[in-house]
Formats: sequence, structure tokens, C-alpha cells
Amino acid sequence: MRLFGRTTSFNVQKILWLLEELDVDYEHIELGGRFGGLDTEDFVKLNPMKKVPVLIDGDKSIWESHTILRYLVASYGNSTWYSNCPYERSLYERWLDWSQTIFQPAFMGTFWGYYRKPESMRDMEAVNKDLETCINCLQVVEKQLYQTEYLASKSISLADIVVGAVIYRLISQGLTIELPEKVDSWYKALNTRPGYKKWVMSDFTELKAREDF
Repeated sequence: MRLFGRTTSFNVQKILWLLEELDVDYEHIELGGRFGGLDTEDFVKLNPMKKVPVLIDGDKSIWESHTILRYLVASYGNSTWYSNCPYERSLYERWLDWSQTIFQPAFMGTFWGYYRKPESMRDMEAVNKDLETCINCLQVVEKQLYQTEYLASKSISLADIVVGAVIYRLISQGLTIELPEKVDSWYKALNTRPGYKKWVMSDFTELKAREDF
């Protein structure tokens, strides 16, 4: 199994974290960003969108981060990660969709508008609008964590992978954000997981004030 994608991509980090959780053997190939390689003929054959991450499993090419996550738990996860019950799977699936359509776009607005912009070019009105959406999203997570230990159940799931990957970078880019009580406790629990510490809580300063990748 091979995973293509630069470590500083938080979408790639989601996959790396899950691979550690599943204890799957894989080879990681840095690609994209300062490593380049997305426009090569060989890579375009793997993903015509020219984006990372891309997972190669045998003769299969899987792309789009949340699709890769779903593929991995269905193929290599135990019952904790992939239930045979469609309803139980829906409990974490909904958070994948929510994160991708609501939380992640707002976070990306702050990240590209603040962290990856030179200070003189920042539109702080737009950044603060996206930040407000992020703070509202944290309240949604807070409400859920009053009901369950992790986002979807008493055990970690893909819901925690996708939302947890956003949380670290959201609060580490220099904006003033205070995590709600339950979110903070959950976040600290994620901090103890080896895959989260190794891949998500990693240095991304090479991206600061840089818009070229």
C-alpha cells in the first residue's frame, strides 16, 4: 500500500493518522507542495484531479480524503471502526459530511485568509466571519460531546479523525480561539493518540504567508 501526499496537507494527515490507528503497513511518498509531481503523466493517471491524497492499494487507486477514509475502515477496520449495521455507520458518516461541507470550508477560509496570506494582504473582516462560523461549529461539537465520549459513540471513529484534524490547525495558526469545555477534554484525549501526535500535531510553518501551494 502506498499513500501519496505532502505531510503538511491536513487532508493527507487524516489518512496518515487512520493508517496508524489501523496498524496497516504502508509506504508514504511526499508529493505536492514543495515536492511537486502533481502534473506528471504518471500521477494524473492515478488521480485526474491532480490533488493529494491518493492511496494505492494493490492495483486500485483511491482519491479524495474522506473516500479514502471510508475505504480503509471498510477494508481493514475491525467492528469498532466499521460496523455491519448501516445505522451505526451513519453515526460517524454524518460527521464526515458535516465537516466537509460546513466546518472545513470555514476553517479553510481562516487558514488561507489569515495564516497563508502575508499580513499586509489579509482581509480580516472575511477572516473573522469564517472564524465566527468555526466557533459556532465548535459549539455543535460541544453539544454532541455532552452525549457521547467521542463524536459518534463511546469509541473513536472517523468522525473524530476528520474533525480532530481540523481542530489542531484551527487553534494553532495564531488566531484567538478558546475551546469549549467538552471539546477541550476531547481534544486532549486525541493528543494522547500516537497517530495524532505524530501526523496531525506536526509543524506546518513552511506554509505561513505562502500562497503558491
